[in-house]
Amino acid sequence: MHAMQYEITLPADYDMEIVRRRVATRGHLLDDFPGLGLKAYLIRERGDTSPVNQYAPLYLWSAPEGMNTFLWGPGFQGIVDDFGRPVVQHWTGLAYQEGAASKTLPRTAVRRRERITDTVRPADAVEAALEESRRLASAPGAVATALAVDPRHWELLHFTLWEHEPPQVPGDRYEVLHLSSPERDRLARGKQW
Repeated sequence: MHAMQYEITLPADYDMEIVRRRVATRGHLLDDFPGLGLKAYLIRERGDTSPVNQYAPLYLWSAPEGMNTFLWGPGFQGIVDDFGRPVVQHWTGLAYQEGAASKTLPRTAVRRRERITDTVRPADAVEAALEESRRLASAPGAVATALAVDPRHWELLHFTLWEHEPPQVPGDRYEVLHLSSPERDRLARGKQW
């Protein structure tokens, strides 16, 4: 598994209905994309829970060929043409778990990025994060959870899809506009090594 996300931060007065319409008319185009485990079409709107308007889809790839086909093909080029070329963040997959509510469509997502400090052994940080990921997956309303790492910057990515507004868990909250999951069943479950 490989996780990928780009964030398109929009002006404070941007009409987020434009993004909603974009996803409503184009989101289905990746519903059968080879190599894609899942893509959560995420937005957050400036207000109580977010300091910015943002379109920030997050992908879990079941195969690197799918990710490469998307990045170098017309799908990502459409983003570049409409919004400019965003930085594409990516992480190596550590774990994926289906949640207690895995049969439902997610409405909310929480993403938390956590730096592994120099004073902590990387393996210890990963083991603690794996335990947290397992705990979140078993929480009522959890649809799925993923854990990944960027070893260049020593950063962990915690990502959980929720059936509804989640319990008080730390991280950035997003609304899920659409979920494409053509190869969700091919995402390896549990620890990835």
